[in-house]
Amino acid sequence: MIQENEDRLNILNYRLEQSNNVIEEIAFHIERGFYVTAVNRIYYAMFYALSALALLYKFETSKHLQLIGWFNKTFIKVNLIEYKHGEALRKIYEKRQKGDYEPFVNFTKTEVEQMYSNMKEFIFTIELYINANKDKLLIE
Repeated sequence: MIQENEDRLNILNYRLEQSNNVIEEIAFHIERGFYVTAVNRIYYAMFYALSALALLYKFETSKHLQLIGWFNKTFIKVNLIEYKHGEALRKIYEKRQKGDYEPFVNFTKTEVEQMYSNMKEFIFTIELYINANKDKLLIE
């Protein structure tokens, strides 16, 4: 049990590190006008942070929408995390889907910068929540 918790904690920390490492990469893409790529990376930075949160609660899935649904049901619906973060995640997921799979999609710099700002706030909020509740992982 202790080893399992240590392993989960290591993966959780790795996911948070991944999330934070992508932030600099996104700034690079925005500066150079690669907005579709920036939107993709914004989503994945949020996904990595959300994956870390799921590890804390032993929630496992390979489906992005299932993870988002779990997040909304477990945290947004019961006001553990502000609604605006669930809404930002949903919108960025949809924009990432369009940018990755539909032809001729363009995003404006202003639009991407807003998503980038929302992403940083989302990651910060998730990290705060995880840090305040890591003891749950260590106890279980």
